[in-house]
Amino acid sequence: MYRDWRTAPVDEKLRAALGFVEKLTLRPDELTAADADAVRAAGVSDDALVDAIAVASLFNMIVRMADSLAFDVPPYDSFLARAETMLAEGYTLYGD
Repeated sequence: MYRDWRTAPVDEKLRAALGFVEKLTLRPDELTAADADAVRAAGVSDDALVDAIAVASLFNMIVRMADSLAFDVPPYDSFLARAETMLAEGYTLYGD
């Protein structure tokens, strides 16, 4: 997954969502309603798409702020130490 989400053994819904958020991140001026329609056609719900957009947008904003203000980013090992918990608990903006 880390090397190439396009060829990783992941669910097609996840692959479609990752393609959408990649385009949102790298080429937002090219994003159209057809891109969202393609993600929905892969079986991603509107709520899941909104969550993916929110998470990607927030990460993008934080990264740009960190880069522009030269934030001290913890070493990679610090992220690895938290990864298992983050994967287990997930990312969400809204309670169930």
